[in-house]
Amino acid sequence: MKSNLLDFRSDTVTKPTAGMLDAMMSAKVGDDVFGEDETVHALETKVASIFNMEEGLFCPSGTMTNQIGIKCFTQPMDEVICDQTAHVYRYEIGGIAYHSGASVRLLYGERGILTPELIEPEINEDNIHYPNSSLVVLENTVNKGGGSCYTLSQIAPIHHLCNIKGLKLHLDGARIFNALTATGDKAHSYGQYFDGISVCLSKGLGAPVGSVLLGSKATIHKARKIRKAFGGGMRQAGFLAAAGIYALDNHVVRLKDDHHHAKMLADALLKTNYVKCVMPVQTNIVIFEVASGSAQKVVNQLNEKGLLCSTTSNSTIRLVTHLDLSSEMIDRAIEIILHL
Repeated sequence: MKSNLLDFRSDTVTKPTAGMLDAMMSAKVGDDVFGEDETVHALETKVASIFNMEEGLFCPSGTMTNQIGIKCFTQPMDEVICDQTAHVYRYEIGGIAYHSGASVRLLYGERGILTPELIEPEINEDNIHYPNSSLVVLENTVNKGGGSCYTLSQIAPIHHLCNIKGLKLHLDGARIFNALTATGDKAHSYGQYFDGISVCLSKGLGAPVGSVLLGSKATIHKARKIRKAFGGGMRQAGFLAAAGIYALDNHVVRLKDDHHHAKMLADALLKTNYVKCVMPVQTNIVIFEVASGSAQKVVNQLNEKGLLCSTTSNSTIRLVTHLDLSSEMIDRAIEIILHL
């Protein structure tokens, strides 16, 4: 790919920084399946401490941490409640059915944000005809919601509902640090509300791979066996874990720059005649609807000008800001947007 291209397709396209590469190359490693990789252990302990959870489990991807979490909290013939835009439903290739033998109850939140009022009527009563409602999954931030995010004040009543109804609560925290940056909430407060949290390191934080599943000691003990069955047991994984530690230490504070850049792009898009509307921008994702014709046609035109992005439907397009896009590159992108 040409080096002068502006890649807004995803925040997963970032390359490790020089400092991150140095940390990776100097990592102390061992066989993690034997529990001997001290850098993996340090990462798991660090993330668990940040979110006030008992233990963590390092996995290759957020899809794996989500699917392991769901399997920990469900039994075959159970039902998982989530929004219809949820990544665990739309983009994990039917993993809930394949791995856990559970069905899915889809809700329609505002930009993917669920409320107790939406959830409670969809919790099944104890009836021989119905699957057992056992788990609610939230996503923070919501990808297809244009980076919309929950505040802790929105999460707390959902947790309360799950607690009194006997359901577990799992968080797909694909961009949880973006949400925390936007809301000002404290990560340490999250542990009291969730039975499981998936924390992705390879999006806005810029690590090359990896997510950490958080939970109780009993949950992570079970999750470790499930990870092995999924083929997710890694050996000298400390080289990868070191990248996650470096990302947590160095790349969280700068997320506010990505959010600022996303708002700049949204403002530029609103000044054009080929854009019908732009979703409200809270974090680092910009989704806009084209005024007429095919979204793919507009994507092709932007690509030809050197701005890479992708469609999210026949009429909508997504741009994602990240640490590999400097202020100067954002200025170049705005020029392309305004003069398409």
